Formats: sequence, C-alpha cells, structure tokens
Amino acid sequence: MAHILIADDDDLLGELLRFKLEGAGHRVTVIGDGRSALDAALSGGYDLIVLDAMMPVLSGPEVLRALVQQGSRLPVVMLTARKGQDDVLDALSAGARDYLTKPFIPDELVARVNAILKSESARVSTDG
Repeated sequence: MAHILIADDDDLLGELLRFKLEGAGHRVTVIGDGRSALDAALSGGYDLIVLDAMMPVLSGPEVLRALVQQGSRLPVVMLTARKGQDDVLDALSAGARDYLTKPFIPDELVARVNAILKSESARVSTDG
C-alpha cells in the first residue's frame, strides 16, 4: 500500500481520486493548494504525488520545479486541463514521470500510478 498525495484545488475531483486510489488499496491525502502540497511532499511519507497544474498559491509546475531543486525523488504525475504541447513537454522535461490531461479516465490514472509505483519499488530493490 502506497501513500499518495493528491494536489488539486477541485474538491470533487480530489474525492473521486481518493475513492479510486483507496479502492486500489492506497492511502490518500488530498491538499488543495500548491504551497501546502509542496510542504507535505517535502516532509516525506509519500510515495507519489498527483499534481494539478493550476492551483492557488503555487502552480503545479512551480511545485514540480521546487521538488526537483530540493533533490526530491518523489514521482510526480501531472493531471491537468493544460493540453498544450509546450505544457506537456515542459512538465516531462522538468521531471514529471507522467502527464494526463483532463478529462481523463479515472481507472487509467490508477493503472498509471500503479505502474509507476511498481517501477519505483523495483528500482529501490535494485539500488538497495
């Protein structure tokens, strides 16, 4: 069971993601602004973050850049309405492990999260 941080200011979407990810056996924390999400992510205890691009206080790309600058290896999945090629390429180049655009298929997000967590678990096993 992984602990997943959801950073999205849409309360209904946060609860949908909580329901889907908890149904897949994960523990989920939902946070609605970028600054709080960054602080939580840097505090440790999370295995992955699902990050919206457009949030109050700090944007998703700002959170992603700050995590990378702090040396965080926390996998980031961007989940956003921003569909532009530059948005996608900028996020992936900055260190996001995956990028999904809204609207999205919730079960696809769960499958992608599980795949990333599985690859992270394998990486840690071989690094350790």
